[in-house]
Amino acid sequence: MDTNATPSDRLRLPRRGRVLLAGALGVLGAITAVAVSVPADAAASTLGAAAAQSGRYFGTAISAGKLNDSAYTTIADREFNMVTAENEMKIDATEPNQNQFNFTNADRVFDWATSHGKKVRGHTLAWHSQQPGWMQSLSGTALRQAMINHINGVMAHYKGKIPYWDVVNEAFDDSNGGRRQSNLQATGNDWIEVAFKTARAADPAAKLCYNDYNIDNWTWAKTQGVYNMVKDFKSRGVPIDCVGFQGHFNSGSAYNANYRTTLQSFAALGVDVAITELDVEGASATTYANIVNDCLAVSRCVGITVWGVRDSDSWRSSQTPLLFDGNGNKKAAYTSVLNALNGAPNTSPSPTPPTSPSPTPPVSPSPTPPVSPSPTPPVNGACSATLTTINSWPGGFQSEVTVRAGSSAVNGWTVKWTWPSGQTISSLWNGTQSVSGSSVTVRNADYNGSIAAGSSTTFGFTANGTAATPAVTCTSP
Repeated sequence: MDTNATPSDRLRLPRRGRVLLAGALGVLGAITAVAVSVPADAAASTLGAAAAQSGRYFGTAISAGKLNDSAYTTIADREFNMVTAENEMKIDATEPNQNQFNFTNADRVFDWATSHGKKVRGHTLAWHSQQPGWMQSLSGTALRQAMINHINGVMAHYKGKIPYWDVVNEAFDDSNGGRRQSNLQATGNDWIEVAFKTARAADPAAKLCYNDYNIDNWTWAKTQGVYNMVKDFKSRGVPIDCVGFQGHFNSGSAYNANYRTTLQSFAALGVDVAITELDVEGASATTYANIVNDCLAVSRCVGITVWGVRDSDSWRSSQTPLLFDGNGNKKAAYTSVLNALNGAPNTSPSPTPPTSPSPTPPVSPSPTPPVSPSPTPPVNGACSATLTTINSWPGGFQSEVTVRAGSSAVNGWTVKWTWPSGQTISSLWNGTQSVSGSSVTVRNADYNGSIAAGSSTTFGFTANGTAATPAVTCTSP
C-alpha cells in the first residue's frame, strides 16, 4: 500500500477483545427530528448542494497528485463543498525540516478548493504518525516546543482561511480507553490541551477539533475515553470546539445502531461533531443512508466528508468503500445518500458559543519557563482565580486565568487585578474586560458564567509589556 495515499490512520485490523465501559451508563436518547418533506422540484442534484439545504457540508479528501486528472476533478468540483487535504497538510509534508515550512502541495489543494468555491478542513497539526525524521528524533521539552512551533507555523500560514482544524489526531489507545503511548504523550499528559491552547492563540477564528477512529460505538472504551477527555476540557475551559469521527467502517469496526447516540452524547457536551473520513466496506446503500440520517438527526453535526472521490482513489480500494466506482459512476450508495440529504429538515446546525479573539504571538516565540501562579484561596460559596503566564516573547506575553467555584455553584464571576508596570491587554477571549488605568476587571462571557461547585473555567489574553503575574481576586454575585 502506498503510504502517501493513506488517510490519517493505518489500515485497521479487526478489533479484538474490546473493553466495554464498566458500570451503568446513562445514554442520551437520539433527538427526534421533525420530518419536513422536500418538493421534488426543490431537491438538490449534488451531494454538497443537498447538504447545504440543512446548513451542513458534504466533503471529500483531495490529493494534490490527482488534480491533473480531469475525471477526478470534475466529480470533486460538481459534488462536494468541503475539501480535506489527504496528506498535504500533515506534519511531514508541511515541515520536512525543522523550522523550514513547505506549503507547496498544501497550497495546491487549498487553492484548487477555494478557487472552486469550496471550504477547507485543516488536517492535521499534532499526531504521533507521519512525523518527519527530525521530529521523531526529539523528546521531552524539545519535542513539546517543536509541536508548539509547528502548530503556530502552519496556522499562521492559513490564519483566517480554514474554518476547522484537526488539532490533535488519534491520541487514544484502541482497546483500553486510555491515552496512546507515543513520543508526544511521553512529553506529559497535558500535551493535548497545550496543543489546543496553542491553536486557539494562533487562529482564534478557527474551530478546533479532536479527530479519531473507532470512537463510533457508544459502548466502546475508546469512545468513552475520548468523551471523558472532551467533558474534562469543557469543564476546565480548554478550548475545544468539535470532535471528528473518522468513520472507517468495516467488518472489524462495523456501523452500529447506537452511532446516533454517540454523536448526540458528544454534541450535548457543547461541541460540534463531524464525520471526517467516511468510507464503508462494500458501500452498503443502507449503511450509508443510516450514517447520513444519524448526522442529520443531531443538530450539531455540521457535515460529512468521504475519504476519497472514487473507489480507485481510496486507501481501501479493494473494499470498494466509496460513492463512485473506479470509472466515476454513481453507485447505489450515492443515491441513498443524496435522498437522505434531500429529506433533511431545512434548518442549520447550532453554532458553537463564540470566543473572543486572541492574536497570534510570533510563530516561534522564545519559550519562557512557567511563572509561579498567584492564587487566591478558595472561599466557600464564592470563587477563586489563578493567573499563569503561558508564553512570552520580546514585548509581549500570553496568560491564562483559571476561575474555580468553591463549595457552592457560581452563577457569574468577576476577576480583578492591577498591573505592576504598565502592561496592557491586547486581546482577551472567554470574558469581557473593562480597564481603568492599570486596574483590570474581567467578567464572564454569556456562556461560561455558571460553574458547578468545585469546577472551573478559564479565560485568556495576550498583553503588551513584560510578562507579569499580579495578584488576582474573584468575586461572585
